[in-house]
Amino acid sequence: MFKMLKTSHLLLLFCLVGAGSALYKQWIPDTNYENKSNWDKDAVPCGSDTVQFPAQRKVSVFVETTHAVREMRLPLDGEFILNSGAGFFVVSGDEPGCGAGVSTKFKDSEGLQWFNPALWQTAATLDDLEQGNVLFSVHEESVPCEYDVVVFRDRSSFRVDTSSSQSSIPVKSVYMFGRMFEMVSVFSQYLSSRSGRLQFHGSSAVTVGKPACGDPFGCDCGNSVNRKRICGTVTCESLSCKTPLSPVGHCCNVCGAIVDINFSADFNLQTYRQRIHHLFLILPKYKSIQLGLSKVAKSQRLMGIVPFGTTPEIQVVILDGEKGTQAENLAWDIVKDARSHGSNLGITGAEFQASSGGSDQSGNNAGVIVGAVIGVLILISLVGTLAVLVRKGFVQMPSMPSMPSMPSMPSMPSLSRFKRHSDIGELGGTIDHGYDNPMFDRPNMMPDIPALYGNETNSSISMTQTGVHFVNPVYDESETDFNA
Repeated sequence: MFKMLKTSHLLLLFCLVGAGSALYKQWIPDTNYENKSNWDKDAVPCGSDTVQFPAQRKVSVFVETTHAVREMRLPLDGEFILNSGAGFFVVSGDEPGCGAGVSTKFKDSEGLQWFNPALWQTAATLDDLEQGNVLFSVHEESVPCEYDVVVFRDRSSFRVDTSSSQSSIPVKSVYMFGRMFEMVSVFSQYLSSRSGRLQFHGSSAVTVGKPACGDPFGCDCGNSVNRKRICGTVTCESLSCKTPLSPVGHCCNVCGAIVDINFSADFNLQTYRQRIHHLFLILPKYKSIQLGLSKVAKSQRLMGIVPFGTTPEIQVVILDGEKGTQAENLAWDIVKDARSHGSNLGITGAEFQASSGGSDQSGNNAGVIVGAVIGVLILISLVGTLAVLVRKGFVQMPSMPSMPSMPSMPSMPSLSRFKRHSDIGELGGTIDHGYDNPMFDRPNMMPDIPALYGNETNSSISMTQTGVHFVNPVYDESETDFNA
């Protein structure tokens, strides 16, 4: 199928007016005839060549100008989108400068996936996108987020696999062929057209009409649900830095620095992004820097160990093409600027970590103290609750295992045999008692113990020849007669 492309006089800048703080994510691959990387010989076919397209593959090819060919084998289902004045013609013989001719094949574009972060480039503004001033983003945010504008280049065609774990892929709007698609019904109609079916394929449908992010702090990208699919397309490099870092939303560890910024109600993400650019990124010493800035949900850990929730923070990921020294220097500059002008920027705290092992986490001391206090209070509460439950009988403490029984002691010989000669030792001499015990040895030396209740007699202790006895005053001896 051959389709002529009408010349568009619409300016992309005009189309994107009102996009607000949305970022622009542009699809990098194309299926253009003039792109030499789309051919297996890495060269655009000339008049002496035989051109082949995969017979069983669907493809939409944009043709910028006129081309001569010797022979062309077309797919069963596909289209050419011809620019004004573009087309093909067949030459007899060899084209001058083309050589003897070869058979060249158009590369298969079936495997180009929407959720491959390497196939997108991001810019803060349209001008930056057109001038190639692209932004670095963590992997999850390199793919279009819910509030982004998706851009396909003018005078270009493509084929993208939109398969995902969800039934739809929401975005703010889609721009292609000089036209902005913002209404759901209009874009759905295009997707159902022949060109739409050739350019978009897969299990999920791209949908437009998502409202712009209205939060000045930034909005959640929404791609975490497809993290496994995104990271499945990423190959992580081996790192040589001392302490690799793990940015939130990134599939790989990195060498560089991460700045964590706490903010108040006066913070504005877009304004702060511009400040970072104008203050630091334009400096020659930071020419090699890649910087990604976004709002993330940072995991909180009690005493640095037990996770107990998340808190929103601004994450600044800084990478450089050297050994990470410039990234650490920039992190220091950002932290110092935040502490000096934080009250005017809506910043309440800032700290950083570097892959070199350096850090400035003085702000964490307060967090550690608070965490320790909370941990102690929780521990006290748990102990108190357990004590109450045990006392009420709701919880029973496990019984201690019984101790093994001690072997019985040998019986002592009876003392009665010594009674009659208690004062005579084994050698016939008198036994040295050491000191007198008034309780047992000398009954007549017992002092008089005053009665407890006035005139009662001291009869609670009775000493006889057989020993000392305690008398129970409740019972009367005269009433108890065992010989009766």
